[in-house]
Amino acid sequence: MSIHAAVMQWYLVHTKPKQENWAKQNLEQQGYRCYLPLSHDEKLHQGKITVASTPLFPRYLFIQLGQDTTDKSWIPIRSTKGVNRLVFFGASPAKVDDYLIENLRAQECHQHQHPEKLYYSGERVELVDGAFAGFEGVYQMTDGEQRAMVLLELLSKPVTLRISPAKLRKVS
Repeated sequence: MSIHAAVMQWYLVHTKPKQENWAKQNLEQQGYRCYLPLSHDEKLHQGKITVASTPLFPRYLFIQLGQDTTDKSWIPIRSTKGVNRLVFFGASPAKVDDYLIENLRAQECHQHQHPEKLYYSGERVELVDGAFAGFEGVYQMTDGEQRAMVLLELLSKPVTLRISPAKLRKVS
């Protein structure tokens, strides 16, 4: 039986630490169909806000296989670079419902278009560096030059300050 058998099922693969993409790439090069759900979030990178894609489930990805575990298509998986093992619950491999995969894909597509923000308008922030270190303000937005606009109250007057997002911290 080939890895493209008529009855295919999603299963769970446990990867080596921080090697989800590497495992996925190596499995796909062997002809497997894989899915690595990603989270798209704003992060600070070199003092600028960028969108980073990271695995939604660190150290896990999904693989589609025939349902017969004795099928030779199962054998190369655990020796694939980046893969730790297939996940089993007792003696049975961890099956994943197609419905879950479809929902994860839909959510990922939506989040890719609307990434999770690092700071939200109206959120309280503290300045952690510079002349105003220790002051609290209200995050307004990021301007076109990747600088954060923060509203501070100085001498009983609201003042808008443009500052590097790296110099801010959320107030809990």
